[in-house]
Amino acid sequence: MLRRPFPTPPAALRRGPFRRGAFTSALRSPRLTSHLGLLLAVAFGVCFLTGLLSHAIQHPPDWFWWPARPVWLYRVTQGLHVATGLASVPLLGAKLWSVYPKLFAWPPFRDLAHALERCSVLLLASTAIFQLVTGILNIARWYAPMPFGFVAAHHWTAWLAVGALLVHVAVKLPIVRRALSRTPRAVPTDGLSRRDLLAAVGATAAVVTVATVGQTVRPLRDLSVLAPRRPDTGPQGLPVNTSAAAARITVPADFRVTVTGPAGRHAFTVADLAALPQHTVSLPITCVEGWSADARWTGVRVRDLMAMVGFVDGSVLVESLQQDSPYRSSVLAPPHAHDDLTLLALRLNGEILHPDHGYPCRLIAPNRPGVLQTKWVTALTVVPS
Repeated sequence: MLRRPFPTPPAALRRGPFRRGAFTSALRSPRLTSHLGLLLAVAFGVCFLTGLLSHAIQHPPDWFWWPARPVWLYRVTQGLHVATGLASVPLLGAKLWSVYPKLFAWPPFRDLAHALERCSVLLLASTAIFQLVTGILNIARWYAPMPFGFVAAHHWTAWLAVGALLVHVAVKLPIVRRALSRTPRAVPTDGLSRRDLLAAVGATAAVVTVATVGQTVRPLRDLSVLAPRRPDTGPQGLPVNTSAAAARITVPADFRVTVTGPAGRHAFTVADLAALPQHTVSLPITCVEGWSADARWTGVRVRDLMAMVGFVDGSVLVESLQQDSPYRSSVLAPPHAHDDLTLLALRLNGEILHPDHGYPCRLIAPNRPGVLQTKWVTALTVVPS
């Protein structure tokens, strides 16, 4: 049982943020906090759902199904994920500013219920900050400050953040409804009004979005000065995350692509692949960091290659020359394995693949994350359903 609190802080604490009148801004109010909280809840909700979808695509559970068409769907969902995450930064900053004086309220805990509520708020704030910071570091591909696996940490912390958010909304909903239903009280101030503050926060979120979304929305690329990737940079006019040098790729002189299925096994040289019927498709490549770019790919249809070894149904395991990567292989689920647009590509925009884009050959399939568009392909194997 908690002890009865003091009505005011001890004398030793009546200074700094604990002194009376330490926080004088008249802008803070339940109404302002409620507006910011609702905007942040919507942004976090969209970011969580699109992030959960991206995780399921990359690490599919048995029940999950993801289509090959429309080819731009993942481009939209992942672009939305990154855009809402970045727009949440100024929203979260303003929300924390509106409530942080409560950190110094006395007593720290009035009773057990109040203690649990404050702990849930601490969990929400810390997980929200963690998600935004690690997300930005991932966009920038700067992993040195993260001594842990980004994918697992970001995924499971998202569940903690959303759980804490739902608890917080449930606890504060009566206050929010009451604050938003009342006629707003005029605030005597010589500076910003609450409406001005909300407009400034919204404008900041909009500027952040415009300054980054050009990495996937090509017409805005010249305005996206903060975008870490631009859709027309890199070898052959396409961005690169992992170069051949970084992946330590060495193409052997006797390079072959081995295709294995129920009817046997074939090994193809690059010349053999180039002698097969070639197809050209226009497909975007979309990375989990939020950038995407359109390109023309030329190569052999995967389903035609697999038909040579008796492929009728099931998935296809695609393996790479790259060794030290969790994405050195990927699985083409049936919707993608059978799609006419799925190629073992030999050319990009009419040119032989650059080594950084996967020479001698790479996978390109519709509506898949870039990490699953396996480069430096060396084997295709039928996986029975």
